[in-house]
Amino acid sequence: MRNRRGSWVVPIFGVIIVVAGSGGCSESKGTGQPLSTPDAATDGSSGAAGTSEDGGMPLEPRTQAALEAGRKTFRFETFGDQAFWGDQLKLHQAIEGQAHGGVGPGLSPTMALTVGLKVDAEAIPAGVAANIKAGQVNLDDPATTLSLLRVNAVVGVTGFFNDDGTLASVGIQCALCHSTVDDSFAPGIGKRLDGWANRDLNVGAIIGLAPDLSPFTNLLQVDEATVRAVLASWGPGKFDAELAVDGKGMRPDGKPAATLIPPAFGLAGVNLHTWTGWGSIPYWNAFVAVLEMMGKGTFFDPRLDDAAKFPVAARAKRGHVRNDPDLVTPKLADLHLYQLSLNAPAAPAGSFDAEAAARGGTLFAGKAQCGRCHVPPLYTEPGWNLHAPEEIGIDDFQAKRSPDEKYRTAPLRGLHTHVKGGFYHDGRFATLRDVVDHYDQLFELGLTDADKDDLVEYLKSL
Repeated sequence: MRNRRGSWVVPIFGVIIVVAGSGGCSESKGTGQPLSTPDAATDGSSGAAGTSEDGGMPLEPRTQAALEAGRKTFRFETFGDQAFWGDQLKLHQAIEGQAHGGVGPGLSPTMALTVGLKVDAEAIPAGVAANIKAGQVNLDDPATTLSLLRVNAVVGVTGFFNDDGTLASVGIQCALCHSTVDDSFAPGIGKRLDGWANRDLNVGAIIGLAPDLSPFTNLLQVDEATVRAVLASWGPGKFDAELAVDGKGMRPDGKPAATLIPPAFGLAGVNLHTWTGWGSIPYWNAFVAVLEMMGKGTFFDPRLDDAAKFPVAARAKRGHVRNDPDLVTPKLADLHLYQLSLNAPAAPAGSFDAEAAARGGTLFAGKAQCGRCHVPPLYTEPGWNLHAPEEIGIDDFQAKRSPDEKYRTAPLRGLHTHVKGGFYHDGRFATLRDVVDHYDQLFELGLTDADKDDLVEYLKSL
């Protein structure tokens, strides 16, 4: 049945509201953080300040429009991936449950929050929010999840509904992994925090709910039990983007091959993206939108033709993907601009010892030698910010899954937002002190316990 278009009346938690639909997606009023544009620049020419040379919209309004478009893409654009998550995996059937036309028990809000999904409080109608606060909404009923999907309140997930009110399909967005909420309404429910890594999100458990995993078994050429075992191994805050190109579900030591979800803020001025520097931000956006989210777009990377390194990608020609129409490429520029506008959040007041952090800053630039690679104010190297595994004293498993076989120097600002799950690409270091201890031993820095404590306070302050 066709998806709904235009405005429609939705009964949600006993309250009747009208929602303006647009392809199954309506943007909430929340911004996560204010959008801003730089002051319009002049070049000494005779035109009005900030006016574009092509006679079009002045620079500042045009940039603001692009930022708004990029934010909408980041939060709400599925790139047509509902054809995969819904039509192929049939994940929507597991969400709605047998009682509402799907299969199984369904996904209640309580269960959704347990697997790390977040709810945008600003998308919930005021009357409904009051009912939730009063305990008058059943958060153990999948029908409530369907109501939240109807008002686009589930961060990173869009529901597409039939005319009879049943769920036709679901799609996902960038925000699923790279946004969270501030918990201002309740745990897991609050205002959006775009760019923050969702370290509660159990991607493997969510995919594992799907009734039909044959798209994965066919791509990876393994049985369903193997796919489910790999998905179950990931745990909260982790995802394995390389699985779909090299098929390596586990490390040689038997540990999960998945890596921590990184933040998507503080990337202005940073060259290579991802833990192992696959490419630029727009490169990775295209990679994820087409190869991971399974959106309808174009993606080209002949490096994936290497059958020895990327057997899955080479066999499926994943470096040569084209769709008509292309729903990804036209969105990349505005999406990139929006991501560059997401500054790393400042450390909360009182979350670190200011005097110790000042001493730690001196150590960072001097005795501890951190600033050699984490160059302020980017806190990564300007230029080619990659290092061989032996340079940083760790194994090469994850590095060898990337084209350059190296690790990127990760920017350090906003560390306080993603301490859950540990540090480094796979969370191998549980605390910042463990990271400092590692480098003190590797480089024979001779740091005292007091030095290490001060250095940790400095890292917490960034």
